[in-house]
Amino acid sequence: MKEAESKIIDVIDTLRPFLINDGGNIEFVKYEDDIVYIRMMGACSNCEMLDLDLKDGIENAIREEVPTIKGVVNVI
Repeated sequence: MKEAESKIIDVIDTLRPFLINDGGNIEFVKYEDDIVYIRMMGACSNCEMLDLDLKDGIENAIREEVPTIKGVVNVI
């Protein structure tokens, strides 16, 4: 596993308990061309705050560990 991908998974694993606490979850799908692909599940999958959470929460947290990412995309 690449170092960047490992760091991304570690960040997601750190965020997961907070999402589970709110009735949701997050799954790492892949890291390709500096884009992180995730799947939001449960209450998070149709939350009206999803776009904001992706940019301001998840993307920023991952970018702290892997500054080269271009973005985070939720796949359905």
